[in-house]
Amino acid sequence: MLIRSAIPEDVFGVAVVHVRAWQVGYRGLMPDAYLDGLRPEDRATRYTFGDARPERPATIVAVDDDEEICGFATTGPARDADADGAGELMALNVDPEVWGHGVGRLLIAEARERLRAGGHADAILWTMEGNDRAERFYRADGWTPDGTRRTEEIWGISVNERRYRHALP
Repeated sequence: MLIRSAIPEDVFGVAVVHVRAWQVGYRGLMPDAYLDGLRPEDRATRYTFGDARPERPATIVAVDDDEEICGFATTGPARDADADGAGELMALNVDPEVWGHGVGRLLIAEARERLRAGGHADAILWTMEGNDRAERFYRADGWTPDGTRRTEEIWGISVNERRYRHALP
């Protein structure tokens, strides 16, 4: 498994993983009709890879032996006003076909390292309330809820989220 920075040519592969992960991972948390209507072609238009400015989000991809993208993580400076100086894990998605094979652990470890290398002493992430699988994964990696909650619009759907923190020593 290779973890590398995403390049513009990765847009569609990342979109495929993003849609598959959402369609399986958020089933029962978001409306079925919404999840069934997600299309990689639509999602791909929202990505921009290759911008190396530190204030911009950066995406890494996990590439398997067949050179297929099987997961990705996006990091950047935290967007929350009360998280000054923190980094943020903005997205982490793995193709459901390889869940449980360590791809997520490789991605999150590299994401934390990139945030640390970017000068962040701690990081935050947001997870949808009720997404027990994600919450177990993040807790196992040392993330803890900090008590902050919000309601957010995600792809046009209103969801409740909980914030997690992780020190980056």
